[in-house]
This record gives sequence, structure tokens and C-alpha cells, in this order.
Amino acid sequence: MILPDFLGLFDNVLAILKPLISSAQYWMPFVLGAFFVNFWLRYVRAKWISSIKWIMLEVKLPKEIYKSPLAMEVVLNSLYQTGRGEWNEWYFQGRLTNWFSLELVSIDGVVHFFIRTNVIFKDIIEAQIYAQYPTAEVYEVPDYTKYVDYKGKDGEWGLWGLEFKLAKDDAYPIKTYFDYGLDKEGVKEEYKTDPITSMLEFLGSIGKNEQIWIQILVQPTSKRFKKPGKWFGKRGWKDEGEELIEKIIKKAKKRSGDENAPVMLTELENNAIKAIERNISKLGFDCGVRGIYLSKDGAFKVSNIFSLLGAFRQYSSNELNGIKVSHATSFNFPWQDFKDIRTTGLKKTIFDAYKRRSFFYLPHKKKPFVLNTEELATIFHFPGSVAETPTFGRIVSKKAEPPANLPI
Repeated sequence: MILPDFLGLFDNVLAILKPLISSAQYWMPFVLGAFFVNFWLRYVRAKWISSIKWIMLEVKLPKEIYKSPLAMEVVLNSLYQTGRGEWNEWYFQGRLTNWFSLELVSIDGVVHFFIRTNVIFKDIIEAQIYAQYPTAEVYEVPDYTKYVDYKGKDGEWGLWGLEFKLAKDDAYPIKTYFDYGLDKEGVKEEYKTDPITSMLEFLGSIGKNEQIWIQILVQPTSKRFKKPGKWFGKRGWKDEGEELIEKIIKKAKKRSGDENAPVMLTELENNAIKAIERNISKLGFDCGVRGIYLSKDGAFKVSNIFSLLGAFRQYSSNELNGIKVSHATSFNFPWQDFKDIRTTGLKKTIFDAYKRRSFFYLPHKKKPFVLNTEELATIFHFPGSVAETPTFGRIVSKKAEPPANLPI
């Protein structure tokens, strides 16, 4: 009895598919065309990415910096490179929106600031850094990641990594240097509270045979959010912010029970609207944030994992937004990963993604979140003398031009 039932089911399926098969001459060209376009774009974009000449810039800082993070905000404006060329360059050459990597790295407890960039932007970035930090020094250095070869459980390096994301919608801001009062002039260094100092202290606390890598990948944000209730069309994060403000106001009207009555906002709602408006008034960047802890020769410390998990906690606000963990190279329960097969795969993937600085495009394409220039400058800026981390390298002496009347 089972075989006749099976044959009957097969006949029913065939009857349903028959019209689809008979009309294949009409829809198949579109399917094949879409497949070809997708394949072609993958090919030309991979070719474009492979043709980029990347360089690593390290910034050495003087012992005393009296600039607020606003100076770094000005520097970051130079990374807002939106040029993608014309449509023929997109589809035939694979040209993509430019992206950069801001990196905070500790190698054996020595802290470094790096900016990875396409070589064509080297002069622009250096000019902006020197304009805002005249006593800083910028060097082109080798990529530090090439000195580590992670091979999994059988290699000499142990690894643990994670990625971060925002806790709420992108338009809600995180806690910035503005909230910490670092925008005010004339405040003595000993009275400043710079949120990046806790990160630097953590990076400087690790020992020999340990490394911590933190990268913040950035590119100008684009309209990538789907419009609610629409088949086509995209909206940007600023549109999202305006919609959030409308929702807050609509909620307040609903609470009053009278659509025509004046809107009575609570203090929290009023503060949220002001924060969102301030946030979307500045340039926005699509961002991806990763962190990796590496060690060898038995130097692995579990405590550093917990420190890395909370590395961005000082930028969180209960009322607005925060940065939380998105993915980590571990599982909560042993039955989720038989013989560490999945964990090993995750570790190799995040290591490869970090070295490639791949986030916005293949081979490690992920969903980015948006931070504006103020938020970025908060989590990546050059600290003043308030940061007294012993292993944070600074320039001992200042460079100066010789006097014009020097006898020869």
C-alpha cells in the first residue's frame, strides 16, 4: 500500500511542476541572467580588492596632548571617502566604496595605534593627523598580523575572538566624549575622565607572549535599510532616526489620549529625541568591530577574555545605546560543539577575517552598524597625558625645525 501512495504523491507533485517546466523558456533566462550577474560581480569585486595596495600607518604620540577627541573627529572626517566612480566602474571593474581599519593593538603589553588604508589616501591621512596633532609622528610600518600564524589546536598560538554590535537601533547614540565632558576647554588633565583610558590600561596589562588586537573597520554609510511596507527602495540611518523620533512622539500622544492636545514628553523621551537628533546631524560610518586575544607558550589567561568582553562597556548607556558582543569563538554548553570542531572553525574564520580586514564584502561579509564621527572619535582617539599607561609608547622628545639664522 505504501508504494501506490508514494506514486500518487509523485504524480501530484509532477502535475504542479508541469506548468512551471513548460514555461521555463520565459522565466529561465531571467534566473540565469541574475545568476550570471551575481557571479560576475563577485569575480570583478574580488579582482578589485586584490589590486588594492594596502599600507599600515602607526601614530606615535608626544608625552603631552591637550587636544580633546574633537581633534580626532576632524581627522576621521578625512576617511569619509564616498567616491565609487560611475556605474560602468561598479559593474565592469568591480569598484567598491573605500574602507579603512582603525586598530588598537597590544603586543607583549606595548600599545600601538594603527590606521590601515589604501596607499592613495596616505598623504590625506598624514596631513590631517599633523594638522590636529603637530607633535605626533606617523610611520609606515609592516602589518603586525603577518608575524602570527594561527593553525588551530596544533599550532603554537592559542586564540579567542569576538565581534561586537550595537545594543539598539543605529540612530540611538552610545555614550561619547561629549557626555564625559571632554568637549570643554580649560579642564585640567587630572580632572578629566577619558573613557579610552580603561581600554589602554587593559591593553597595557598583558604580559610576554600575549597579544590583543582590536580593529574598527569603517566606510561611509549607505542607504541599506529596507523601507517598511515597500517592495523596493532603501532608507538610511538618518531616516531611521527620524522614524524613531516620530515613534516617541506618537507614543506620547497615545498616552495622553487626545491627538489634538499638546505633546507631553517625559524627561527620558525628551533626552532621547535630543540625543538622536544630535547623532544623525553628523557624518555616519558603517562599522564592524572585532577583537582577538592571542597567546603562546602557555601564557593564556582566561581573565583577559572577560576583559575583552567588557572592553567597550564604558560607552554604554541604559537610556540610549551601547556596544555588546555579537559573536564569540566559544559555546555555552559542551554538547553544542563535538570535540571542538565548530570552535576551531570559528577561530580560523575570525583570524582570517581579521588579517584580510574583511567585513563589508566577501569573503567575510557581515552586517555592519552605524557610528557617527563623534562616536568613532570617542572609541578611537589619542589620549592626553591623563593616560599614564606605562607600556603606552610616547615620543620622548619633540621634533623642531632648526632656527633660520643658524650659521653654516
